[in-house]
Amino acid sequence: METNSSNITQKVKDFLNSTAITEPTRKALIERIEKANGTNRFFNDYSFNLLSILCDRLMDQDTENRIVNMALFIDDRLAENTCDGWRYNDMPPDDEMYNNGLKGVDEAASIMFDKNFTDLREEAQIKVLEAIQDGTAKGDTWKTLPSKRFFEELLAETTEIFFSFPLVQLKMGYAGMADAAGWKKVGLNESEEIEKFVNNNFKNSISQWANI
Repeated sequence: METNSSNITQKVKDFLNSTAITEPTRKALIERIEKANGTNRFFNDYSFNLLSILCDRLMDQDTENRIVNMALFIDDRLAENTCDGWRYNDMPPDDEMYNNGLKGVDEAASIMFDKNFTDLREEAQIKVLEAIQDGTAKGDTWKTLPSKRFFEELLAETTEIFFSFPLVQLKMGYAGMADAAGWKKVGLNESEEIEKFVNNNFKNSISQWANI
């Protein structure tokens, strides 16, 4: 099993720059990796850290050794004032939703455990999220902001970011981005050589992801 992060880093770079990947796909994947090395611009440091931990809990990611900080992508989108072009009629604009929602998370944590969310153990953090998800979270924020909707919006965006990140995909053994040669072996239990390569070189073998 590959555990040397520098070797893995070079393997990822070599793979993304190989002829197995088309130029538009390569550009999109590299942009995602570069964005993951950015800094917060929209949220203040406390709110950004809170959002980062929320995202980690939703994707069951180790905060101390995360693959990707999904909060960076949300922060970047809000800083650029972009959106997917629609929202529920009972929800405010995304910037307001996130700022108020993060406030509501800490309110719920304080009422339930007398601590800020970031100071709770993981088990307690999950209980706070479960209360927000099922609409039983307490706090002034949730009187005007539907907690179920907030949870749904956060989960949807977090999931999209996480599973579209190339390092996550490679760690899962997903090789769909390497479609330059097309796919011929599509029958039951058939695998292309590129799929075997990804499974052998990346799947479940990346222990550290820094400096990609």
